[in-house]
Amino acid sequence: MSRSADETRRLGKKLGGLLTGGEIIGLTGDLGSGKTCFVRGAAEGLAVGKEAWIRSPTFTLVNEYDGRLPVYHIDLYRIGGARELEELNLREYLYADGVSLIEWFEKMPPDEVDEWLGIHFEHRAENERRITFEAQGKRYDDLLKGLRV
Repeated sequence: MSRSADETRRLGKKLGGLLTGGEIIGLTGDLGSGKTCFVRGAAEGLAVGKEAWIRSPTFTLVNEYDGRLPVYHIDLYRIGGARELEELNLREYLYADGVSLIEWFEKMPPDEVDEWLGIHFEHRAENERRITFEAQGKRYDDLLKGLRV
């Protein structure tokens, strides 16, 4: 449970500090549930400079940030179908050395990635969110163990 935006950001920062490159992090949840706040924290944990304006790439679809690893912040909210996804050239990001943080991950075709860390955000109260993690693959199981420490 996260009881504030600051707690959500700190959890993202902790995850960002554990990432080594090539990870796919899928974020799901309603509008305003904390996905972008979490990405801000992950970017902080990945040493993206404070001058970077971390915002949801709803209209640009992909924002790239430089940190200790390249960060690809992807938003699939406005994606209408498979053709639009193909035009986005997602594979260039997903299988690169950086970290892909994907909002609205549920719009990703089910066969596009085999392993990922899923994070679901759910409103519980005005400032309270339930954040649920789901690991798909050993690499992501290990990441979850690191978060628990």
